[in-house]
Amino acid sequence: MNCTIREWRLSDAADLAAALSNPKILDRLRDGIPYPYTEADARAYIEAMLSADRDSTFAFAICADGRAIGSIGAFRQGNIHVRTAELGYYLAEPYWGRGWMTLAVRTLCEKLSRETDLLRIYAEPFADNAASRRVLEKAGFSLEGILRRNAVKNGRVLDMAMYALIRAPGEEFFPNAIREAAVSASAGDNDTAGIFR
Repeated sequence: MNCTIREWRLSDAADLAAALSNPKILDRLRDGIPYPYTEADARAYIEAMLSADRDSTFAFAICADGRAIGSIGAFRQGNIHVRTAELGYYLAEPYWGRGWMTLAVRTLCEKLSRETDLLRIYAEPFADNAASRRVLEKAGFSLEGILRRNAVKNGRVLDMAMYALIRAPGEEFFPNAIREAAVSASAGDNDTAGIFR
């Protein structure tokens, strides 16, 4: 099976709806996503991503053998944070544990390093989401701290972990040493070349 990242297509709506109609995924995302998640919801999301400003919204489908199995995106912030982007992602449950999300995160960040002026990409998983935190660590992100009592999800007050990938102007997000560590930590995924279609 082959993992790729590409732009969303309206034909992905059924696969997206199937992936997001899973409480195990929704419990790890921010509120505001309908449940059950319908094909109409999926089409509206895909249309929004396809019509978004391409200099501020970098949203892609994660695919296996051409079918959408997840989502990854980085979203440029505003005002004084205009060279910062927040990263978000999820993967359909049958594809967990294969190293694909680490590969997707690393690949998107490398693309943003080449094609944008971003200096910082950050993510804020719930602190008890060990799998998401491991994805970020394997992809080269650094833990900057724990945001205590920072969210309320499903009636629970939760801490969030602040992870970031930073670079100086003119540098890459992945200097060679970090890239090599990230590649070796992602079992079986030795190269990001060709993952974007």
